Amino acid sequence: MHQPPTLKINEIFPSIQGEGLRLGEPTLFIRFSECNLKCAFCDTKYAWQTGQEMTVESILNKIKKIHTAFPTEWVCLTGGEPLFQNIRALAQRIKAENFKIQVETNATIFRRLGVDWYTISPKPPNYFYQPEYIKKAKEVKMVVTKGLDFGVLKKLRQDFPEKITLLLQPQSNSKSSGKHAIRLLKQSLKEGMKNIRVTAQIHKIFGLR
Repeated sequence: MHQPPTLKINEIFPSIQGEGLRLGEPTLFIRFSECNLKCAFCDTKYAWQTGQEMTVESILNKIKKIHTAFPTEWVCLTGGEPLFQNIRALAQRIKAENFKIQVETNATIFRRLGVDWYTISPKPPNYFYQPEYIKKAKEVKMVVTKGLDFGVLKKLRQDFPEKITLLLQPQSNSKSSGKHAIRLLKQSLKEGMKNIRVTAQIHKIFGLR
């Protein structure tokens, strides 16, 4: 008998969105295993290899069960790198259940999906992203590491429409990274750059997943 295709899932859980413009909103998270970049500063390294093979049906059943006690309208597909796997069928089924979908991606892979929100986070050293995201992204989130150069921020501000917010997110909420984010923000003001903000990871502040 033909077995249905599976996706490698690290965890499925309810929480609040701790990052970006959707900060604080109740959200049901599906964390995918595996990643094509494996950045040294990643705070979800545990998702790179560990995970369970699940069918679309079993994933859907789990989120519907969680939803009965946590009736949020948002599902966030995150990782790892969610677009490293072919998630089109899953996204279609989730939308059919009347959820809104956010995808958090490093932007090196683009899949045409019927989702509501792409959060892209280009990564060093080259901060590459697929050009489709210039029109598709709702926000650009930059992890502020020691090596984040102002030239990278300036280029991204030039590439993306001004209505798209560029977020400077200090690495792991560290104080030194926060100071660097503020320096970058002040420099962007002097350069006349618009719609750039400093943000934080509030799920880490509150001790949530």
